[in-house]
Amino acid sequence: MTDTHAHLDFLEPEELAEATAHLPELRAVLTLGVDPGRWEKTLSLAQGNVYAAVGLHPTSAHLLSPEVEEALRHYARSERVRAIGETGLDYYWTPETRAAQLKALDFQAALAEALGLPLVLHVRSKDGKAEEDLAAWLLLHRPKRAVLHAYGGHPALEAAGLEVGAYFSFAGPLTYRKNAALREAAARLPEDRLLVETDTPFLPPEPFRGKRNRPHYVRFTLEKLAEARGLPFAEAEALTDRNARVCFGWP
Repeated sequence: MTDTHAHLDFLEPEELAEATAHLPELRAVLTLGVDPGRWEKTLSLAQGNVYAAVGLHPTSAHLLSPEVEEALRHYARSERVRAIGETGLDYYWTPETRAAQLKALDFQAALAEALGLPLVLHVRSKDGKAEEDLAAWLLLHRPKRAVLHAYGGHPALEAAGLEVGAYFSFAGPLTYRKNAALREAAARLPEDRLLVETDTPFLPPEPFRGKRNRPHYVRFTLEKLAEARGLPFAEAEALTDRNARVCFGWP
């Protein structure tokens, strides 16, 4: 199993110890540092089968400055960094910073392209406007390798993602009873575009709703993906592991 999106730096010491104890169950974990104060710790956690991504979350886009840009360039060149992000558009928490979010997104997309790294994309809004804007951005900029983190099933984003060859990464909400439409999306998307993640410590799968997530809980999302596609668990595991390896370039 592979968890392509976690925030290990958000875990309390006892939670991190538990997560670390379960790492042998996983082929790889990508832990993401999403603001300047978290990049150093994120890189310190990127050992063994844990790899790192560094970026500026859209809710922190207002922090972008020449100094932050230079620091991100520095951290992004670490040999343990396998992606840039997460970046993107968040109109749920910070709709007032749309212009700053787009500027930060453009900078990180250019950095990812310059370094030959995937770009991990976050999107959230109450009315679908951020999803529509990100879909338009994808079609305009056409990043070489984009990952739609915690994919939520928005039709415009699905169409744009397919056109540019993006990866669709499913998280705990795939397991929620109400999300039948999301499971239908998981069933119809091309198998070589599928990833699974936890977003640890957020978005726990159904058996752990209301609790804090862990990377090894990705099993529950993977089980639901396998069920949606009518596959044995081992086959779904193999294809998502393979997709993650191709996308992020780890062994």
